[in-house]
Amino acid sequence: MNQTCTGKVYLVGAGPGDPGLMTLKGKTLLECADVVIYDALVSEPIRGMIGPQAEKIDAGKRRGRHSKLQAETTQLLIEKAHEYPIVVRLKGGDPFVFGRGGEEMQDLISAGVSVEVVPGITSGIAAPAYAGIPITHREYSSSVTFVTGHEAAGKYRPRVNWRAIAQGSETLVIYMGIHNLDQIIGELNQGGLSLETPIALVRWGTTPQQETLIGTLATITAQIAATGFTAPAIAVIGRVVDLQLSGYNLLNL
Repeated sequence: MNQTCTGKVYLVGAGPGDPGLMTLKGKTLLECADVVIYDALVSEPIRGMIGPQAEKIDAGKRRGRHSKLQAETTQLLIEKAHEYPIVVRLKGGDPFVFGRGGEEMQDLISAGVSVEVVPGITSGIAAPAYAGIPITHREYSSSVTFVTGHEAAGKYRPRVNWRAIAQGSETLVIYMGIHNLDQIIGELNQGGLSLETPIALVRWGTTPQQETLIGTLATITAQIAATGFTAPAIAVIGRVVDLQLSGYNLLNL
């Protein structure tokens, strides 16, 4: 291993799943990469864009099942950057939107490894769009808050202040919130958000498996139990949900 000459790590956003939403720059890097270290939510068609010469490494994480710890993944990136000139870290969505790309960038720079970020389309924008839900609308919503519903232990503050967020904007888009949704709804209600507020859950957004479940904050928990609706899914809360056309699904148009 050459310790004096390092390659470059590209933190590439794979988008939400539909291979047509992969950026041209990201696709080009996959085709010429020497090694690609990818996440669990990177779809199979996008993994199919990886060039045949590349070493492929699964570093995916799912709730309760992590193939690699974050520290191990970062160390692997550093090691591969000493072996290869083009190292791609392929992450679902956008690397800097709840993707831990910022943490990886900091660690790589501290280790003396050159880094470039290639943005991807985040699921918080794409999944509602494919379900026919505009997250902004001149008559219904001029503001959007993107927030994680699954926080890391020991982070910089104990938890999201859902009560403050309840009145913070007209549309809320929650990532990774299905497992904590009942608690989140209770906090939003305590913050003044009516239980009659519409909510949409979009599962596997932009893929052929996409499903949408629509209700209100009062009904959605029971609907999840009745239908067996599970993660991964994006939650959209606000009046914009009412704009969703009955039966609309971009994948079927």
